[in-house]
Amino acid sequence: MSDSHARRKQDHLRICRDEDVGSRGISTGLERYRLLHNALPELNLADVDLSAQFLGHPLRAPVLVSAITGGTARAERINLHLAEAAEKLGLAMSVGSQRAALEDPRQERTYQVRRVAPHILLFANLGAVQLNYGYSVDQCRRAVEMIQADALVLHLNSIQEALQPHGNTDFSGLLRRISCVCRDVGVPVIVKEVGWGVSGAVAKQLQDAGVAAVDVAGAGGTSWSEVELHRATDPLRRRLARDLAGWGVPTAEALLQCRTAAPTLPLVASGGIESGPQAAVALALGAELVGLARPLLIPAMSSEKAVINELTVVIEGIRLAMFGCGADSIAALRSMAVAEIPPPVPQLRGYM
Repeated sequence: MSDSHARRKQDHLRICRDEDVGSRGISTGLERYRLLHNALPELNLADVDLSAQFLGHPLRAPVLVSAITGGTARAERINLHLAEAAEKLGLAMSVGSQRAALEDPRQERTYQVRRVAPHILLFANLGAVQLNYGYSVDQCRRAVEMIQADALVLHLNSIQEALQPHGNTDFSGLLRRISCVCRDVGVPVIVKEVGWGVSGAVAKQLQDAGVAAVDVAGAGGTSWSEVELHRATDPLRRRLARDLAGWGVPTAEALLQCRTAAPTLPLVASGGIESGPQAAVALALGAELVGLARPLLIPAMSSEKAVINELTVVIEGIRLAMFGCGADSIAALRSMAVAEIPPPVPQLRGYM
């Protein structure tokens, strides 16, 4: 791995830890929706069952530890803490982009978490655009085999690449290449955004191409234009990054669009989800799985126990939201009505 590549990964971790890199001028949209409180749920809280399945794998809760990092010594510790927590809680996990390890095999160990998490549903991860820069099904298979993954994530990050010096910005013809990977790689393929959202039209294209699931990764959480703003030294790039702070499809809107356009396509909801009640709303809006990344970063820099504590708050928040609306299972939660809260009416001042 080149020094510049390693530096970029270290920069990303430092910036996401230390800086305010949330989206500006745009929210997840999840705050516009509410599960209806049921004052008489006719349930025992102890009987509320969070177990789920995703791509045929059982989970103890419908939660994904989303992709964060890899390729550095610090990243190895982070990934091991995340994986140990996912193993103990029975969750799914995705590693960060494995390009670093494909280019420098010495970095493979920073992604290899099976030694502490032999049973988790584990996703390998590569940037889809690399299929236009020399990668093929062979590299995709290597990424899967490297970490003994159950599925492969191909991430879409066009705006981020455009804001990086010497970024890979040729996204032409990618759908056909993604389709070839789906056909030949030998494991399910999940396509995800990195925080600007997947529209319904794109979800339908991806389903038709053979993708097994889509992670909508909507706007409203971490903004990679804000991350790149903190890395940029060129004033033009800093201004462009700042101007894109409110770009993207909000998480709730992306979820609803994708569910409408591709009713049978399994969906992961990520992008700005930080609490159990938020996650429960996303599940009720049509997600099978809810992903979290940045809320776990600082705990993962500390210990497995810190990650477990953070995830337990989210999981128990889902349980309480289910109890509060009278859903005894994830299937029941996904059938619950969700109320949309109308926007406030602006108050106009009259003239005397």
